[in-house]
Amino acid sequence: MTAGMAGDRPPARLTDAVVDGVEATVERVLDLLSFDTANPPGETARLADAVESQFESLGIETERVVADPAKPNLLATMPGESDRTLLYNGHFDTVPYDAARWSHDPLGERVGDRIYGRGATDMKGALAAMLGVATAYVETGTTPPVTLQFAFVSDEEVAGEPGIPTLLDSDRLDADWCVLGETTCDGDRHSVTVADKGSVWLTLAADGTAAHGSRPVLGENAIDRLYEAVERIRREFGTQRLELDPEIEPLVAESVEYYAPIMGETVARELFEYPTINLGTIEGGDSVNSVPASATARLDIRLTAGIQTRDVLRRIRDCAADCDGIRIDDVSWSVGTHESLESPLVGAVTESATAVTEDRIYRRSATGGGDAKKLRNAGIPTVEFGIGTDTVHAVDEYTTVDALQDNALVYATLPYHLDAEQPGGSRD
Repeated sequence: MTAGMAGDRPPARLTDAVVDGVEATVERVLDLLSFDTANPPGETARLADAVESQFESLGIETERVVADPAKPNLLATMPGESDRTLLYNGHFDTVPYDAARWSHDPLGERVGDRIYGRGATDMKGALAAMLGVATAYVETGTTPPVTLQFAFVSDEEVAGEPGIPTLLDSDRLDADWCVLGETTCDGDRHSVTVADKGSVWLTLAADGTAAHGSRPVLGENAIDRLYEAVERIRREFGTQRLELDPEIEPLVAESVEYYAPIMGETVARELFEYPTINLGTIEGGDSVNSVPASATARLDIRLTAGIQTRDVLRRIRDCAADCDGIRIDDVSWSVGTHESLESPLVGAVTESATAVTEDRIYRRSATGGGDAKKLRNAGIPTVEFGIGTDTVHAVDEYTTVDALQDNALVYATLPYHLDAEQPGGSRD
């Protein structure tokens, strides 16, 4: 491959190859969509075989890291001028679909400039764009300024152990930066996700006293007790403004700007400045004419990055202990993570995306959390960036030809922007 000077602008031959190869990228995403990888069951082995063949046809070294043979993870590495490594990460699996509800083939159909299919925008379109990047570098004989690694994983949609946790536990990843291809842009609104929220998922259980439904005063209604406990948690925690770290405040401000046109500024501000508390499920009772003796509810609580989840959970436990007949049966929790807005990775992705889209790129927090959190917790600076549509997980999910091309352009030029951020690069 032809080597370039460190810190050079992306060569025109590379970006021209991405644009000229857009129809091949469309065919590539249609091929990826033809494999049904709905999770559950999330069987991705055949798709991994097909992607591995594409890398091998380009002469790119591949490796599999497998905990479950039905759900392999695939690594591919393209050496660069520097051993500093940029990781492109994405997932093979998709959420399930009901084909009867679709107007287009959920296993791939092109209509004009739209490509329909389950996973088109989440996230087989991004995978196809990443494969297009590898193809452009190889076919133009361009050596990237940094080493490029591709990690395509399984089991992301259900946060399963065979996916990214297995890959991280294998110690095969030694990346300096990671861009994850989740959709973060929709239409004319573009963003890079640089943070995620912490979470508390807990199961509240209530005990009561059974009685006949015609004589409820003789019993103790477990569902009533449970709902009163949920309302108390909402009252005591959901209405208290979070004490945000000063480092987080600019990120929150930009996140509010991004979401305000969608939900209104007040609601967008509350989304990040206060905990969110969602009563996801509630179960209890045997029949309409009986006072329920037991009930359970599951709560989903989200906290902006920088908040110590453990402290909040301790207060929730104390609150539940003060409620008659209430106990916490199960808890899982996580702490939100974030990248500094001044980090080289955030700067490079923002610059690369700005150059391609010619639009403002908001640097924002996600409202949930996924594999980016796991990668950051493993010490790999990570952001999410993907141009797509608002049809993630929806019926007739689709992406567009322009989104595929622009994603590939951002991913292909990102190594040069990253190189320019490093000592000795063009900005030194």
